[in-house]
Amino acid sequence: MTIAVFLLLLLSAVPIALVLALTAMVYIYVSGNSVLFESYPQQLFSAIESYGLLAIPLFMLAGELMNEGGLTRRLIALARILVGGFRGGLAYINLVANMMMAAIIGSAASQIAIMSRAMVPAMEEEGYDTPYSAAITAAGGLLSPIIPPSMLFVLFGVMAQVPIAEMFIAGLLPGLLLGASFFIVIALVGLVQQYPKGQWPSRRQAVHDALWGLPAMLIPVIIIGGILWGIATPTESAALASLAALIMGRFVYGDLRLVQMPQVLKRTAVNAGLVIMLIAAAGVFGWVVIYEQLPQMAAEWIAALTANPFIFLLMVIGALLLVGMVIDGIAALILVVPILMPIAETQFAISPYQFGVVVCLTLVLGLLTPPVGAGLFIASSMTGAPPLKIFRALLPFLLATLVTLVLLAWLPWLTNGLIQR
Repeated sequence: MTIAVFLLLLLSAVPIALVLALTAMVYIYVSGNSVLFESYPQQLFSAIESYGLLAIPLFMLAGELMNEGGLTRRLIALARILVGGFRGGLAYINLVANMMMAAIIGSAASQIAIMSRAMVPAMEEEGYDTPYSAAITAAGGLLSPIIPPSMLFVLFGVMAQVPIAEMFIAGLLPGLLLGASFFIVIALVGLVQQYPKGQWPSRRQAVHDALWGLPAMLIPVIIIGGILWGIATPTESAALASLAALIMGRFVYGDLRLVQMPQVLKRTAVNAGLVIMLIAAAGVFGWVVIYEQLPQMAAEWIAALTANPFIFLLMVIGALLLVGMVIDGIAALILVVPILMPIAETQFAISPYQFGVVVCLTLVLGLLTPPVGAGLFIASSMTGAPPLKIFRALLPFLLATLVTLVLLAWLPWLTNGLIQR
């Protein structure tokens, strides 16, 4: 009955947070366990009672302040200096700007929305078709779960009880590897489609853009540098980044006006509230899953299939690709980590950092794959391109991401190497 209720609510387009909370409540009611029912409110609260989760609204605030304060536009101009002259130059600029934004926003959905508004119109003006422009922007959103800071890494660190700072470090090499694979895809597509050769900015323009873009680059330096050098925790780095974005947007660039602040804070509060509510509901659902000893049953079943860590991770990737297609990444993460994490550590001796990077990147692929594909619909609504056409243009990037995932599963040092040093 519990499974039937879950599927019925999910297929009825009920918000996923309510699906998880109501399904857990139905299970508790049917089981007749009064102790579980009395503990329900406490479990809702305990799921979000973590200092590390404060980083989520703070990173959201930093992203909103950057967009309103003109920092995003300066980062795009800075990216033009680096890659603007290559064939398909705007496509490279889009990707580099996405990598810069991934080091600040940490949310794939937010990044896709912001960069779709910023980059797609400019690409259309230079002759790029809209679905391909939207596809590059959407693919750039895949960088946000592994290039620090990452909201999914924050959640995984809290749930797996591993240092969030070390999770961020574990994502550096995979993020660069994924970015490099996207560069190769853009280069090959550019040769086949014969997109126009880009133009390097003049020396005077390059100096101007560099001088105005470097202050914006201080934001990722503050976030990543503060964590790597042990100056601040991820949450403190997020707060410092928000303060820096506010100061730069208001006093350095002058694009951020005080009358905009209420709307910025409102959007941040609403978006953060949705995420926190989802975490609380998924926490209750995960609590029921653990109570039913599903991790132990899953461990016995998987152990009967394979004893190879690489094969196990490939199985996890395959299963989570299906899960990510129908369930939001945050909810899916909270559901699968209590089940799969103990198996990965005890049965296969897999590092939590390798496991976390593989799981987070796999789940975010669901943002860009039907039938749900929230990222596809965000890119479509921002650009006007049909979701299916965007998906077709995305296929080479999705294939590159799958190849990267296989490498991450096969070579543990890609995620553990920097931590071990």
